[in-house]
Amino acid sequence: MKNNENTLHFDRVALIGIGLIGSSLARVLRRDGLAGHIAVCSNTHATLDKAKELGLADGSEYDARQAVDGADLVVLCTPLGAYGRIAEVMAPGLKPGCIVTDVGSVKQCVISDVGPHVPEGCHLVPAHPVAGTEHSGPEAGFAELFHDRFCIVTPPPGTDQAAVDTVIALWKAAGSKVESMSAHHHDSVLAMTSHLPHLIAYTIVGTATDLSDHLMMEVVKYSAGGFRDFTRIAASDPVMWRDVFLSNRESVLDVLGRFTEDLTALQRAIRWGEGDKLQELFTRTREIRRGVIDAKQA
Repeated sequence: MKNNENTLHFDRVALIGIGLIGSSLARVLRRDGLAGHIAVCSNTHATLDKAKELGLADGSEYDARQAVDGADLVVLCTPLGAYGRIAEVMAPGLKPGCIVTDVGSVKQCVISDVGPHVPEGCHLVPAHPVAGTEHSGPEAGFAELFHDRFCIVTPPPGTDQAAVDTVIALWKAAGSKVESMSAHHHDSVLAMTSHLPHLIAYTIVGTATDLSDHLMMEVVKYSAGGFRDFTRIAASDPVMWRDVFLSNRESVLDVLGRFTEDLTALQRAIRWGEGDKLQELFTRTREIRRGVIDAKQA
């Protein structure tokens, strides 16, 4: 493995999971020649076959222990609920100096579930590329997915700085804007910006599915931009999002409680015809959208 101002190269990278994020990262590694060998691990024949067919894997394994053998960099790209089991299995195969990172949407659980299994001499650098689509599987990835998106790294205190710098360099090579923060702060922020919106989307679309068949058909037929956008979010990987909510339950429940209070206040304003309160809220929230656009995250 080489990493300096001008060179970033891994002799061997192991991707544990090869869905949207993992396959997009594999495409970046291929495009920029950042890896001499890419080993892919999955528990299904079809996924491994597709990864080979797409040219994303030099080697494929069903066993995480074998997949990480000799790897300079290991990237966990599976649902969060599988992290602990995978870390336990792969730990004996990690070579000294290996960097273990991930792409999950919750970070404190990475430190608690993976950290205890990372041997001394190896380095855990959790990361979260804040990018994605509603599609999944190795065929869904594309190298440009991370361009101009943020990637947040959350190394535990005392993590080897050279390892942290290598992970940062990787995501910068993918086109991401990289920031560092504590795992706790990350989980609090993402509960609001990502996790709560997904929970709301799943709820709204779920409410629609409980309508009568005739009314449901008309909801689908006449879907305006708002409902259409909610269906896109609610089409995201159900296993991944199940694990996100369970892994970040405290932060999610906190922002969900705040949201519930605000929703009740909005319900009261509508009931009592308090148009001034509605307009004040809509005017204030409009500015948030402008801020998202200015940050080039739209």
